[in-house]
Amino acid sequence: MFPQTRLRRLRRQSLRPLFTETQVTLNDLIMPLFFVEGAKQKIPITSMPGQFRWPLSAAADIAKDLDADGIRAVFLFGIPKTKDAVASAAFATDGIVQEATRAIKAAVPEMVVITDLCACEYTDHGHCGIMHESCDGPDLDNDASLELMQKIAISQVMAGADIVAPSCMLDGMVMIIRKALDAAGYEYVPIMSYSTKFASALYGPFREAAYSGVSFGDRATYQINPGNGREAFRESLLDLKEGADILMVKPASIYLDVLAQIKKLGLPTAAYQVSGEYSMIKAAAQNRWIDEKLIVMESLTSIKRAGADLIITYYAQDVARWLA
Repeated sequence: MFPQTRLRRLRRQSLRPLFTETQVTLNDLIMPLFFVEGAKQKIPITSMPGQFRWPLSAAADIAKDLDADGIRAVFLFGIPKTKDAVASAAFATDGIVQEATRAIKAAVPEMVVITDLCACEYTDHGHCGIMHESCDGPDLDNDASLELMQKIAISQVMAGADIVAPSCMLDGMVMIIRKALDAAGYEYVPIMSYSTKFASALYGPFREAAYSGVSFGDRATYQINPGNGREAFRESLLDLKEGADILMVKPASIYLDVLAQIKKLGLPTAAYQVSGEYSMIKAAAQNRWIDEKLIVMESLTSIKRAGADLIITYYAQDVARWLA
C-alpha cells in the first residue's frame, strides 16, 4: 500500500497528547514583577496592557496569588524614589527590591526570588553602571561598575534573594560577583547570568515600566549586536568559565537559533520573553488578528523546544491559569 509511512497515524485527536514532544509546564515559568518605592497603589503600564508597577504593600498578596496558581518563581525589578549617578539606591539595605524580597519570602517562603542585578533603574543617566569619559565620549566604566555590582549582589542576597541575575553585560561580571558572594559566605547562591543580551529594539515597553531609558547615547557598547551570533556564543562561554550557574538569552522568540547553540554548553538555560514580545502579542490579540492563548502557548513551546529550561514571561500567570 502506498504510502507505507503515514505520519498522520499519530496525529489523531485522541493520540496527539501522547506524542507531544515539547510541553510547557508550570515549573518552566518565571513571573517578572515591578515594584515602585513609595507607591500607594498599582500603576498600569500603558505599553504592556495587563501589567502593573506594584506598591511594596502588595508584594505579599501577589506572592500568595502566584503561589495559588502554581507559579514557583518571580523575577524582581525595582523603581526607587530617587536616582543618582552611582545607583546608591540599588544597594541600599532598605532598597525597593530588597524590601520586596523580604515581603515575598515572609509571605511565601518557598517562592524562589530572583533579583535583577543592574543599575539602569537606579542611575539618573539610565545606563547600567558608573559612567566615565572615553575616547568616544561618555561610556560605561566597566571595572568601576563591577565593584558596584558586587555591592548590589550582596545587598540583594542579604535580603533573601535565592538567585541573582546580573543584566549589566559588563566584562567579568560573573567572576567578580561570584567572588563577592563566596567571600561573604553565600557560595550556595546561584548566578543566572544575562549572558547573551542583545541590543534589541524589543525593550521599549520595559523602559516605560522601569523608568530606565537612557538620557544620552545607547547601550550598544555593552549589549550584543543583533547580527553577531558568534559573539553571543562567546559571551555565554565566558560566563560559563567565570562560574555562571544558569545562562540566559534575551530576547527569546527571535533569537531561538542562538538559544539552541547556547544550550549545547550544558548549563541550565533561561530565555526572557521580553516586554516587546509581550506587547506585540497583546496588541495583535486586542485587534482580534490572532488568538492570544494559542499564540502565547505556541511561542513559549517554541522557546522551550529551542532549549530553554526556564522561561521568564509576563504571561506566566495567564499560562498557569490556562494550564489549570
